[in-house]
Amino acid sequence: MSRSETILYLDGVSVSFDGFRAINNLSLVLGKGEMRAIIGPNGAGKTTMMDIVTGKTKPNSGEVFFNGTIDLTKHDEADIAMMGIGRKFQKPTVFESHTVEDNLVLSLKGPRSIFPALFNRRSLEDTQRIDEILALTRLEARRNDYAANLSHGQKQWLEIGMLLAQDPKLLLVDEPVAGMTDAETEETARLLKDIAKTHSVVVVEHDMHFVRELGVKVTCLHEGSVLSEGSLDFVSADERVIEVYLGR
Repeated sequence: MSRSETILYLDGVSVSFDGFRAINNLSLVLGKGEMRAIIGPNGAGKTTMMDIVTGKTKPNSGEVFFNGTIDLTKHDEADIAMMGIGRKFQKPTVFESHTVEDNLVLSLKGPRSIFPALFNRRSLEDTQRIDEILALTRLEARRNDYAANLSHGQKQWLEIGMLLAQDPKLLLVDEPVAGMTDAETEETARLLKDIAKTHSVVVVEHDMHFVRELGVKVTCLHEGSVLSEGSLDFVSADERVIEVYLGR
């Protein structure tokens, strides 16, 4: 795959903190419209990799390109978010004292301050976008409920919806099903697959059952570089992966 066909292109990326090499000559390529699952033991470099992609951490060496041409190492976090990379952290952060719908309105792309966003008449386009996101995130019936009253899983879906409202090209999602019920976990797999029809998605996850539900290519990181990559069956059968991650 040439760089122009990629949404995310990391080549030979390394970063050290106080002499500790958190990312070690990491190369990873994500095609446009692809969903990828990233697995690996704690300390494998999964979070640092996402920090590099979002501009929170600058690599010491290597190339990091977004959408084929944009050199992410030359931009800061705010720039990168505006360019279309959305990141969802493990713990959901929603506006608990606002309704589900208002949470989405406040997240819509474009300059917004809280009062005009909530009290101005909304454009037809904004209204349609909110309706689409509510349907996609399984929250239509909860649109007028306060976010505080949602289940843990529903708060995660709302936060994914808030990211979608910013219209990103690439979503980075960190352990979306931690703390979810089995039913919510299965629904989240379906939700992410729906999102992946129109977006590129990277999912960092420890739950192998959930990774299997996603049915996508898997990259296993270890000590800051790629240990194994392929289907979940291929990666799961890799002796090195079993030794450092799955076998414990």
